Amino acid sequence: MNLMLTNPPMPDIPAYSPAGNECALFETAWTRQLPLLLKGPTGCGKTRFVGHMAARLGLPLSTVSCHDDLAAADLTGRYLLKGGDTVWVDGPLTRAVREGGICYLDEVVEARKDVAVVLHPLTDDRRILPLERTGEVLNAPPGFMLVVSYNPGYQNLLKTLKPSTRQRFVAIEFDFLPRDREIAVVSAESGLDEARVAPLVELARRLRALKGHDLEEGVSTRLLVYCASLIDAGLAPKEAVRSAMIEPLTDEPDVRSALLELASAVIR
Repeated sequence: MNLMLTNPPMPDIPAYSPAGNECALFETAWTRQLPLLLKGPTGCGKTRFVGHMAARLGLPLSTVSCHDDLAAADLTGRYLLKGGDTVWVDGPLTRAVREGGICYLDEVVEARKDVAVVLHPLTDDRRILPLERTGEVLNAPPGFMLVVSYNPGYQNLLKTLKPSTRQRFVAIEFDFLPRDREIAVVSAESGLDEARVAPLVELARRLRALKGHDLEEGVSTRLLVYCASLIDAGLAPKEAVRSAMIEPLTDEPDVRSALLELASAVIR
């Protein structure tokens, strides 16, 4: 499984609509060689923000999507057989420490617990990465930055960041954009006129209010863009809403029916 997406510095900066001073805070953390924690609901723009800042600063970006089976060795590296020889192959974190750039661990709490152990010496004043398998101790260069993200509202008691880990990071809290800003972003991303995007955003805001009651998660801005894109391509609005905004949220028939009724009241 390919865990890493490595991008060279990008000449074109991905579009991003700041909600506050997060861009300045990111740049300051980068300048001061501080690790950064991004927390907020799924699909609110955390990953887009990191891509935007990497391009803005002209830095390579390595993105790792964390999951239940992701272990420390997947980040640091392991010995592999190649042509009859056993050779060491760096993982994405080790490569980023050797070469510089941003290593972004998306949804870091989904990874196994041994990942936090690897991150700790990189996130204090030592800024080192010990590789037990090779006996190396890598010093992170000035051009290296560690960024992690997670969704605190989605985690249960077994999957959360310990205080000893959280307090090693500068943190930025993310949320969905205000209504008018979200309408503008979804329109720009999808090509659909703002007047037609407005009821979609209104529906999304109502669905988000159900989070923690009938829904585990609210509608992400990403799903809004998908829905608007389908409508812009000619799909009927109610069909697009069902496919892009309702079906991804629940598999429960009763909940789905209630959400569709709500959608029918908002989307004409």
